[in-house]
Amino acid sequence: MKICVLAGGRSTERNVSLSSGTRITKALRTKGHDATLIDLFLGYDLSGVTDINTVFQDANIPDSMAISDAVLTDDDINALRTDGSTQLFGPGVLEIAKAADIVYLALHGGDGENGKVQAYLDLNNIRYTGSGALASGITMNKVISKKIMLQSDIPTAAFKEVLRVDGPQQVMPFGFPMIVKPTSGGSSVGMTIAQNQAELEAGLKEAFRFDPSAIVEQYITGREFSLGVVNGHALPAIEIKVHDGWYDFEHKFQPGHTDFVTPPDLDTETHKRMQDIAIRTMDVLELQNYARMDFLLDEDNNLFVIEANNLPGMTPLSLLPQEAEADGTSYEDLVDAIVAGKIALYDQGMNN
Repeated sequence: MKICVLAGGRSTERNVSLSSGTRITKALRTKGHDATLIDLFLGYDLSGVTDINTVFQDANIPDSMAISDAVLTDDDINALRTDGSTQLFGPGVLEIAKAADIVYLALHGGDGENGKVQAYLDLNNIRYTGSGALASGITMNKVISKKIMLQSDIPTAAFKEVLRVDGPQQVMPFGFPMIVKPTSGGSSVGMTIAQNQAELEAGLKEAFRFDPSAIVEQYITGREFSLGVVNGHALPAIEIKVHDGWYDFEHKFQPGHTDFVTPPDLDTETHKRMQDIAIRTMDVLELQNYARMDFLLDEDNNLFVIEANNLPGMTPLSLLPQEAEADGTSYEDLVDAIVAGKIALYDQGMNN
């Protein structure tokens, strides 16, 4: 198949996305597909291209895709474009996407996961991996998704939304410590842990750098896990053990800071309960194809869903590929299964 792997974009997680996209493109080509990596924001120069199908003959991947710890601002990203324009879709992107049999969305954060790209592709009758526009938008918004989870009896931590216009001087209905993060974001960008009122207000100011809305959650002490679901099949969970501090951006994407254990050291009943909750979370949020749910397990063996991820990372340190490998599925087979699974849903007339 001809596959356009869309990565990059305008998100704070742009570099993570490009790393995922590079690895996905290589894997798809290994499986025999004509896959090419296209930067959503920078686009592809089609001048001189007489047959657009020839674009898919080149992987178009960078020589190196190390993930920087730097958080990219809008100005940083805008500066990458030489023509001074700032629209999300770069030159040639739509044309290449239309020529593909399917688009593999390797986008993370912001306008990659919040449903806007998905809606644009829907309007142009372009097939793509992952969930549809509505489910993506709901899942990206932590406030809305947690409200749905609570209404559906899926356990999650107590929380409160705070808007930028209301200011950082807030009183929460639960005690310290607290987790503070942007309402719509990922990779722990803008996330802090507040131990007191001063740190809460500082954390809200940090979150407001990335989003006009912040979510403050009750801190739950316990073990941290992640569990992916691919085409209705729950993978083995993975336990995340940071060497020091907490699972922030550096711990997620730089080697040597975190240990990952899969299958995890869990009793069979608890592991099965986590898998069942992961599948149910996907169902209530109307996610399709694949997703990853993050969990906390407290000392009383209670499970809490931290959040759902509708386009999980696929970098060398990402969790979903490690879980798949523990289940006997190689990285190459995983990405191939994601493509095949979404095409099957399209053939059934399903895409939300």
